[in-house]
Amino acid sequence: MTPEPDQGIAELVERDETRLRRFIRRRVPDPRDVEDILQEVFTELVEANRRLMPIDHVTGWLFRVARNRIADLFRRKPPVHFSDVAVETADGHTVSVEELLASGDAGPDELLARRVLQERLQEALGELPVDQRDVFLAHEVEGKSFRTMADETGVNVNTLLSRKRYAVLHLRRRLQLAFDEFTTTRRT
Repeated sequence: MTPEPDQGIAELVERDETRLRRFIRRRVPDPRDVEDILQEVFTELVEANRRLMPIDHVTGWLFRVARNRIADLFRRKPPVHFSDVAVETADGHTVSVEELLASGDAGPDELLARRVLQERLQEALGELPVDQRDVFLAHEVEGKSFRTMADETGVNVNTLLSRKRYAVLHLRRRLQLAFDEFTTTRRT
């Protein structure tokens, strides 16, 4: 890219914004993060233009910067642990999954709730793509670090973090549905 007036930058943004947003959205679940990354990419383009930095293939450069910003995002955000997953009750309170799992000496209602939750969790785990399920189980059940998994599988740490995040988001949705279903059934 040769130094261009602001009009040239505006045309580049208009031309590539939709594709770039879709690219980021497929990799980043939070829409606010998608918009932040998109803005960072275009800000970096403006800065490169101001510094008269030559860019041969602008579109490729934009996607490379976007990939780097996505990796930065996953490095900044701590991994989501399943023990942090919570569901919202009908009255607006948040209940952790651990609180939903009744102790062994609980009464019949609590034991039923525990069995239903375990069944739904098994179903939800079965719905996950194999790569997401494997990362989730290795990290949460086996206690493996992402670095260890990366060394064992040859898969990039950021990819493993992303897979784990998608798995947790799916499980969170499914457990919320199971909780809603169970509490609705108990009230009737």
